Amino acid sequence: MALQISATNPEQPAVLLDLPWGVPLEEWPDDCLVALPRGISRHVVRFAAAGSEVLAVKEIAERPAVREFGLLRDLHRLGIPAVDPVAVVTGRVDADGRPLESALITRHLKGSLPYRSMFESTMRPSTVRRLMDALAVLLVRLHLTGFAWGDCSLSNALFRRDAGAYAAYLVDAETGQIQPTLSPGQRDYDIELARVNIAGELMDLEAAGSLHPSVDPVPFGAAIVRRYEDLWHELTRESVYPVDKRHYIDRRIRRLNELGFDVAEMQIERSPKGDTVTFLPKVVDAGHHQRQLLRLTGLDAEENQSRRLLNDLESWMAGQDDYAPGDPLGARPEVLAHRWVRDVFRPTVRAVPLELRRTTDAAQIYHELLEHRWYLSESAGHDVGLDTTIEDYLANILPGTQDPSTGRNSPREK
Repeated sequence: MALQISATNPEQPAVLLDLPWGVPLEEWPDDCLVALPRGISRHVVRFAAAGSEVLAVKEIAERPAVREFGLLRDLHRLGIPAVDPVAVVTGRVDADGRPLESALITRHLKGSLPYRSMFESTMRPSTVRRLMDALAVLLVRLHLTGFAWGDCSLSNALFRRDAGAYAAYLVDAETGQIQPTLSPGQRDYDIELARVNIAGELMDLEAAGSLHPSVDPVPFGAAIVRRYEDLWHELTRESVYPVDKRHYIDRRIRRLNELGFDVAEMQIERSPKGDTVTFLPKVVDAGHHQRQLLRLTGLDAEENQSRRLLNDLESWMAGQDDYAPGDPLGARPEVLAHRWVRDVFRPTVRAVPLELRRTTDAAQIYHELLEHRWYLSESAGHDVGLDTTIEDYLANILPGTQDPSTGRNSPREK
């Protein structure tokens, strides 16, 4: 049988042909390999240079190689964080004509490290928590799409930090399967496998003296399950809102924030009964919101202010007709953010008389108005809107914050 390369990119096979497919992967020469950290695997896995790219090559039987290639392509189309499938190589034989196993090729994720190698280094407790949360987000996203992993472990997941965000990526989909939906029993089984695998690998690292003393394997595995369950509940409970209940959306965002997660993306679908809202969670580093708000809007605010303003911006964008994440024909986030500053942020702040906002920056005023709108809406049972909020804010909030010695507003905590 002749060598066959089935690739996602028509130009890829020409580059891949330069690799020594007639040699078992374990015996590939050093001049075509790249030394990168990798997790443990039941198969032989190597990183190889092909043109300007670094590829992960896994030797595996033809049938599971083709199956996993298809699963990874499906996950890629669904927008799930996973390694990019590049090709499947079949029909391999050695110099004596003896058959060799097929190979599955994926693209190395730049800037990533296996979760297992992360736990071999010294990490602060806050970093450990973010790693755990990022893995919980990945599991939830997989289950929401109907993908049962069946082999979640520290070796089968990659970690990458990008612009202050923490994200986990699926590496090995060999045991996975995609269904329309997963039953509670299927999800429980998958998460239990993850707990056992993760705790087991941490015990291995602990026995080898490679695990930081602050990480206890069994409680850490259990904590992954708890974080998954909290996030799953918050993302899957009933999410249909009447049009006058916008503060319900704010309530959901606040709850995600309290759990330690942020909203990476929010989609609102119109229906006769109300607005159905879908949230995409993420895990971020300290200062992320400041940098994001400054990049999108040019507003320089404190971290808590920035988080609140970004939540409002995201909620506003999700309701715009030309908001289409991932669609090249949709308006860019920077364009929508500029529109929000022009049409929402500035008019709202300017509604507060100048003499009442001299000692308070614009971001803090808007933050306080959003907080006041939340409390008024919760009390009224419906969204009161910005006009009512501003009127009540001017009448009942600002007068109580004036410095009696000067008769002017005193600075507020940010």
